[in-house]
Amino acid sequence: MNSRFFLETEALRYAYRKQDDFWVINDIDLGVRQDEYLLICGPSGSGKSTLCRTFNGLIPHFYGGKIDGDIRVAGKSTLNQSVGDLFMHVGMVFQNPETQLFNHTVTREIAFGLESLGLSQADIHTRIHEVAESIKITDFLQRNPHELSGGEQQLVAIAAILSLHPQILVLDEPYANLDPINVRRVREALRSVLKQGVGVVVCEHRLSLTVADTHRMLVLNNGGIALDGPPDALLNRSLESFGLEPPLSVRVGERLDLTPVPLDIEALKSRVSHQSIPLDLRPDFPVLHSAGAKRILEVEDISFSMDNCSILKNISFALHEGESIAIVGANGAGKTVLLKHLNGLYRPATGNVRIMGKNTRASKVSQLARHIGIAFQNPNSQFFKLNVWDEIATGAEALDCFDAEWLQDLIKLFRLEPLLKRAPFRLSGGEKKRVAFAAALAPKPMILALDEPTAGQDWYFRRALGSLLKELRDRGQAIILVTHDLSFAEQHSHRWLLMAEGRIVKEGTPWNVMSDKTAMEKGHLEPTDAFRLFGYES
Repeated sequence: MNSRFFLETEALRYAYRKQDDFWVINDIDLGVRQDEYLLICGPSGSGKSTLCRTFNGLIPHFYGGKIDGDIRVAGKSTLNQSVGDLFMHVGMVFQNPETQLFNHTVTREIAFGLESLGLSQADIHTRIHEVAESIKITDFLQRNPHELSGGEQQLVAIAAILSLHPQILVLDEPYANLDPINVRRVREALRSVLKQGVGVVVCEHRLSLTVADTHRMLVLNNGGIALDGPPDALLNRSLESFGLEPPLSVRVGERLDLTPVPLDIEALKSRVSHQSIPLDLRPDFPVLHSAGAKRILEVEDISFSMDNCSILKNISFALHEGESIAIVGANGAGKTVLLKHLNGLYRPATGNVRIMGKNTRASKVSQLARHIGIAFQNPNSQFFKLNVWDEIATGAEALDCFDAEWLQDLIKLFRLEPLLKRAPFRLSGGEKKRVAFAAALAPKPMILALDEPTAGQDWYFRRALGSLLKELRDRGQAIILVTHDLSFAEQHSHRWLLMAEGRIVKEGTPWNVMSDKTAMEKGHLEPTDAFRLFGYES
C-alpha cells in the first residue's frame, strides 16, 4: 500500500469473540493521510465503530475475536503493538463518553493522560487550559464529569484526547448528544486541529453536520466499503439505500441542477433566491387533531435541587392524548432531570406531577411504568437481561400486559430479528437504542418519553421512528421527545418547550419558538436548516 498514508488497513476482516462466523468488517483496504478529514458513514451495524476500534489497537488487543489482514499506523502493524504504544498516535473518543470518564473533576480527567506522558506540572497546566479554551469548557473544569449532561461529557472526553496531541483523532458519533452551539464548538475545534497537522476521522450519520468540513467520505455497508470519494461527488448518489439522508441543501441543489452541489444552507442561500426554492421540499409538520383531548400529564410548578444546586425552577406544562411535545435546550439545561420526574425516579422539592390524574408522590416507580415508558439517553443504564428478547419482554410481563403480537411488531419495526439471542451490552450504540425503545413500548404505555432518540441512528431508523410516532399519536398515545436533533423535533412534535438554566423560557410550535431570537439565544440553540430556508414564509 502507499506509504504516504499514516494509517492503513489491508484486506482487513474481523469477527467479535463468540461470533466467529460473522465478519463485522470484511476485506477492507483503506488508507488515511495525516492531513485529511475523513467521514465514515453508513447504516447502523455496517461496521463503522468496529473499524475505528482497529485504528488504535482496541481490536484485537482488548476485544479479542478473530482478525485477518493487517492494520498499520506510521508504518508499523498494530497487531504487534499495545494499545499504550498507539495512543500517542491515534486518539479516540467513543460514542458513549461516560465510558471514558473516571476522575472526580474535569481538570483531573484531562490531566490523567498527560501525567502518563511524564509531562511537567507547568506543561500539564498549559495544555489543560489551552484545550479547555479551544472548546469552551473552562466553566466546568472543577466539576465532577459524572454530574455533567451527556453533551458536556462528550466535550470533556474530546478535550482529554485533544490534550494528548495525537497525530490522528478518531471520533465515533461526536455530535450525537450535543446541542447546536456545542456542535459548532466541536466542529471549529476539529477544523483547528486539522490546520495544526492532526488528521481527523469522524463516524457520523447526520451528513448535514459533517460534509461541509470533510475532504473525503467513506460509506460502509455490510462490513465493506460501498463508496469512497469527495463529498460533492458522492452526495448525488442514492445515499438513502445506505441509510443516509443527504442534507437539505444538497436536495435543493440537485433539484435546481446546481454544480457543484451546495454542501450547507449558507452555500445554497448565497447562490439562489428564495423564489427559486421548490416548496415541495419543505418538511411536513404534524397536525394536532385532538382538540379538547383529555390531559394525561400535568406538571405544576415543580422545582428541584441537587447538591445545593438548583436544577429545575418553577416548571409547568401539560400533555394531552395524541399530542407530541419536544423538550429542547442546551446541554445542562435540565431536560433529562425533568424527564426523570415523570416516572418518579426523582421527586420534586416543590410542586406536583400528575399522570392520569394520579400524583407521582403517592405512586411507586413500578406503578408509573404502566403509564409512561421512558428510554434514556444511555441505554446501558437500563439493560439487565442476558439477551435482547428477554430485555424487550420483561417489562410487559412484569406489568401483566404482555402482548406477543405487539412485541413481534416492535421487533420487525426496529429490525431486531437477528439480535434477539445476543447480549444487549454487546450491541452497537444504534442497536442498543433500538432495543431500549422496543422495551419502553412493550407495555403499551399511554405516554412514551424518548431521550435523544435519534442519536447514533441512521436514516432508516429515523424514518421508521417517525412513522411509529405518528401511529402512536393517531391511537391517542402521547409522545415526549428530549432531543438536540431539532430537525427531527420540528417534523414530529406539535409543540416545543425550550429550556434554559432549569426554566421553560419559550413554549409554542417549533417555528414559533425558532422565530423568537431572544429565546433561542437563551437556549443556546440555532434554527434548523428548514427554518433558515423556508421560515421567511411563516
